[in-house]
Amino acid sequence: MTTTRLAVLVSIAAAGPLLALAPVQPEVPAIDPVAADADKSAETMKLLASLEGEWRLVQEDGTLSEEVSVFKPSSAGSVVREIMMVGEPHEMTNLYHMDGERVVCTHYCAVGNQPRMIADGIEHTDRGPSLDFRVDSVSNFTEGQDHYMGGLRLNFIDGDTVEQVWTTFNAGGEVDHQMVFVLKRDPSV
Repeated sequence: MTTTRLAVLVSIAAAGPLLALAPVQPEVPAIDPVAADADKSAETMKLLASLEGEWRLVQEDGTLSEEVSVFKPSSAGSVVREIMMVGEPHEMTNLYHMDGERVVCTHYCAVGNQPRMIADGIEHTDRGPSLDFRVDSVSNFTEGQDHYMGGLRLNFIDGDTVEQVWTTFNAGGEVDHQMVFVLKRDPSV
């Protein structure tokens, strides 16, 4: 046996215990990029980012509630985070981001599940621009839970008013009820 071969075998034998400690890398699937129209994506994220700030729920008598919702762009403008009912026991979070030409809203619900809803893009209506989200999937929908948010329509009424129409579905996938929240930009901030 040559000296070189002997050195290689000794090196492999010495490294054996170290190789056994090396973490095994899971197989990583190939990921295909999604089609995206950069202008359409930028327009949608600009619309969502325009919500940045504090908002208050308009009550039935027209006054503003003490409950606050906060919108804030994050991750270099690629996501908008909404925290609903800040500081309340039923505080919830929504994350809005693009997935190609579609807009995704993941609702982190106080009941513990996380509906992922998708909108095809901005709809221009007589009330202003709108995003109409429909359920794509629901994670952590566990036994004992009887509903999930399966729809959200965001109507951008004007620069200081946004309407959220939430649709709740029962475990069988049927519409349970709708809730309409009208939010006004907090004038005190």
